[in-house]
Amino acid sequence: MVSDKDLLSSYQLNPEAGFKKIVETFQERVYWQIRRLVKNHEDTADIMQQVFIKVWKALPEFRGDSALYTWIYRIAFNESHTFLSKAAKMKTADLDPPLFENAVEVNGKNFSPEEIESIFHRALETLPEKQRLVFNLKYFDELKFTEIEEMLGTSVGALKASYHLAVKKIEEYIKAY
Repeated sequence: MVSDKDLLSSYQLNPEAGFKKIVETFQERVYWQIRRLVKNHEDTADIMQQVFIKVWKALPEFRGDSALYTWIYRIAFNESHTFLSKAAKMKTADLDPPLFENAVEVNGKNFSPEEIESIFHRALETLPEKQRLVFNLKYFDELKFTEIEEMLGTSVGALKASYHLAVKKIEEYIKAY
């Protein structure tokens, strides 16, 4: 992985080529972070485009107070949150492949992969925003609590508590089926 210092140096020498390297380095992580929040490929792609437009415009003022990905993550989170706020009443169908490929048995009942994915997403949606965010970062992005601490400005202990509570709530929700 290319270091922030190398990416920023590349950007300073040749802004367009350097920015392209920044996008190539972070686009997959940014995509999946947005995707976990909005759950739809088309909306994710639109938000991601807006994120990198904002990064391009703001990059000359980037001070380096945080890691480059942390800074980009905050922009992505804010853009996703703005999108979700505007689209709160609208529901869209997600035509992407399911997370689960085989039928799963829960409490003696068999569920199709689509049903399990739907139940799992509904369970995630019941979580308070902070717990859902911490769960997504830890579970899906496989980030360390220290990395999440830097991104969110919350102590590791509080993050562990949020993650633990999120897991318990998801388990309870799924057991209710």
